[in-house]
Amino acid sequence: MKTRILSILMAAVIIPALILMPSCKSSKPASVKKQGEKVIEVLCTGPEYQSDKNHLRASSIGESMDEMVSKDKALSAARAQIAASVSTLLKGVADNYVKQSGVNNKEILYTRYEKLNREVVDQEVVGTKIICEKVTKTSSGNYKTYLAIELNAADLLEVLNKKIIGDEQLRTDYYYEKFKKTFDEEMNKVGGK
Repeated sequence: MKTRILSILMAAVIIPALILMPSCKSSKPASVKKQGEKVIEVLCTGPEYQSDKNHLRASSIGESMDEMVSKDKALSAARAQIAASVSTLLKGVADNYVKQSGVNNKEILYTRYEKLNREVVDQEVVGTKIICEKVTKTSSGNYKTYLAIELNAADLLEVLNKKIIGDEQLRTDYYYEKFKKTFDEEMNKVGGK
């Protein structure tokens, strides 16, 4: 009888304690944050600031004690990224276009397209448009500029078309629709990243 009473008393104490005991599971969602690390939000980045089939885009950060210098640093870094993207794009377009054309002087065409590539990069990078700009001040008192810029693919294609038409050697074997198709295919690759 004593054993039975003892069992009932233990059950009366243990069952409510189990019900009221907090779960071992955390109510907070699992975090990938490591001890000593802090998640930092980087402004002017994300899917809407990435290149797509219609635009080449670049994001960057510049920091300086002077606000305008921080903006200049960010703009310079973003333009360098755009220049690299334009150069890669135009190399792909030229390679594919020349391969598809049935001309015999492919080496000369490659050389002419490389020259065209450098001219267009120098000209077009200046024509980029700022699509996001945020300035913060750091705890050390520096200015930090977050920047995103874009270059419109249609504008780039138009400049290329004018440059090719203006070059006698390139114009000889130039078919705009074929070139545009090749250009669009390369832009779709950029947007598919």
